Amino acid sequence: MPKSPRRPPQLRGRIFRGSVARSRGLLTRNDLRSSAWRPLFRDVYADAEITVSHRHRCMAVARWLIPPGTAIAGRSAAALYGVGKIPPDEPIDVLTPSPPPGTTQKRQLPAVTPSVPPTRRPDVPPSMPEPSAPAPAPPSGSPTPATPLQGSRRLGPMAGLCVHRGPVLPGDIVDRAGIPVTSPTRTCWDVARWLDVVEAVVVIDGLLARRIVDIPALREYALARAGCRGWRSLLRAVDLADARAESPQESRTRVRLVLAGLPRPRTQWVVSDGGRFVARLDLAWPEFRVAVEYDGFWHDDPEQFHRDRRRLNRLLGGDWLVLHVTARRLREDFDGFLAEVRAALRSRGHRPGD
Repeated sequence: MPKSPRRPPQLRGRIFRGSVARSRGLLTRNDLRSSAWRPLFRDVYADAEITVSHRHRCMAVARWLIPPGTAIAGRSAAALYGVGKIPPDEPIDVLTPSPPPGTTQKRQLPAVTPSVPPTRRPDVPPSMPEPSAPAPAPPSGSPTPATPLQGSRRLGPMAGLCVHRGPVLPGDIVDRAGIPVTSPTRTCWDVARWLDVVEAVVVIDGLLARRIVDIPALREYALARAGCRGWRSLLRAVDLADARAESPQESRTRVRLVLAGLPRPRTQWVVSDGGRFVARLDLAWPEFRVAVEYDGFWHDDPEQFHRDRRRLNRLLGGDWLVLHVTARRLREDFDGFLAEVRAALRSRGHRPGD
């Protein structure tokens, strides 16, 4: 009968350093290779029975893998604010300070020490609640795990991390439930630099929709850094952003249509008839009575599909043209869909350049 993997009670339900477990005699190298433990990063393991969340991974990175002044950033930071989901096999974005051009390491911009949380700014939401799975702290009474990287001044390449370097100013890093993370405005700045404009707007839309940031604050942040690399990228993304977007795919559809030269649509446009609610449309050009609806995953629900089609039939009876798009169409035939929207708008009197 096969021998069951060794699972010391001190490590059950925990995320831990493999080197510490070995030094304490709890596990051997062969034990760590067993199915009982899941490697997360270099020398960082989790009990295989834990459902490891994005927040767990970020906590492990912050606790054991990054030096002071470095923070979770980009899409990984946005996910900690509740915007978007990071696949478990996708590297964690981290931002580590670098000196401004033409300066030496001694003149490096001051970094905010994550262990001392700054006063919470108005655009930073309260700390996230603890996850249902056990926190990655060591068992009570056990030695504090070693943190060999914490004294390092430079963070090098590491599997599972996507390391970005850039100047970090006070206020760019905040403490979020014990995790150093870029502020919401700095997160928008970084995604505008690191992602293509469509995906950057998807993240910014999500932060706007949750009222974590607002358009004036983002414009002010960008203009205060005029001349720095990325300020124009942030302004461009902000100009395309919309706080009323309700899903990433709606954001992608809207931005791609605008970048293709179509007039900017209204989002979540409410159609009424004599004061009676008829429908709310994902994207609409009310002056032309043309709309676009994104058909998402909820169409797996037959009742929801029925209700949606019924309201759209009422729209069609009111002389609206409603075009539908799916994720597959966006991915494989956007040009064809774009031509259909152009034709619909043209049929209702729109002329390019109007």
